[in-house]
Amino acid sequence: MLRSYLLLIFCVTVWGSNFVFGNILVQQFSPLFIAVARLLFISLFLLGYTWMRHRFLPMNKQEWKLLILLGVIGVFINQWSFYQGLETADPTTSALILALTPITTALLAALFLKEALTPSMLVGSLMAIFGIFLVVFNGSRLEFHIGHLWIFITMITFATSIVLVRLLARRLPPIIITVYSTLVGFGTMVPIVLANGTGWNISHEAWAWILLIVTAILMHGIVTLVWNSQLQKVGAAKAAMFSNLEPFVAMIVGYLVLGQLVTSQQMFGSVFIVGGVTLASLTFTKRRSQRVLSQ
Repeated sequence: MLRSYLLLIFCVTVWGSNFVFGNILVQQFSPLFIAVARLLFISLFLLGYTWMRHRFLPMNKQEWKLLILLGVIGVFINQWSFYQGLETADPTTSALILALTPITTALLAALFLKEALTPSMLVGSLMAIFGIFLVVFNGSRLEFHIGHLWIFITMITFATSIVLVRLLARRLPPIIITVYSTLVGFGTMVPIVLANGTGWNISHEAWAWILLIVTAILMHGIVTLVWNSQLQKVGAAKAAMFSNLEPFVAMIVGYLVLGQLVTSQQMFGSVFIVGGVTLASLTFTKRRSQRVLSQ
């Protein structure tokens, strides 16, 4: 189990840095172009990897329904909303909003997987929401803009994808889940891109293209494979708990790469967010483990 935990920490560390690199990319490319280009490179990587190391499996109707939902919600909308949000939302604030993922995952798991909710989870939720308020409140006014809304959508879609992957992992190998859902997401995005026209901002800098391709394959190809493979071993709620590390990674990388200062109010808000989601996630995990042992 320790190996699984270390791999999950590796995943959220890489994803945490993605807030900073994504912020750099949206200065060079249009958000929709980044999303479709990344999915293209990820799809090519996953198809090649699956062709060499695994075999494609036939799907039944129920599995296709879940895969299509995962592809549309967890891949297409998640990718699009993330880069759309980073146009106006700074990396640190984005990471702190996404720190609500564990609580959202637990709530969705309770709704669709019949997991029990506890009073401590509700208290943790209120703590985290208060933390978000501190993060987006600047002095005398509440600085909540469209970028924050896009990042909130990213958080909802990520939490939804965790639950869907857990459902699919009971039937399919992680690599098949990853490659099929990515292809569905890419296929869904292509008509949107074509309908949107070609008036994009596309960088002519070689380093920007290298960053785009490398981060696509690493962060959304290799790391997604690792995440999905470990998700079925530790469970949805416990895996989601590790995303608490993302705000700290985003703060550190943002400071080192972008020179972005972290305010004391953001730090104070992050304590409430991480404390709240940790309280809710740990309680949820403990209750779930006790129920399994009693069976």
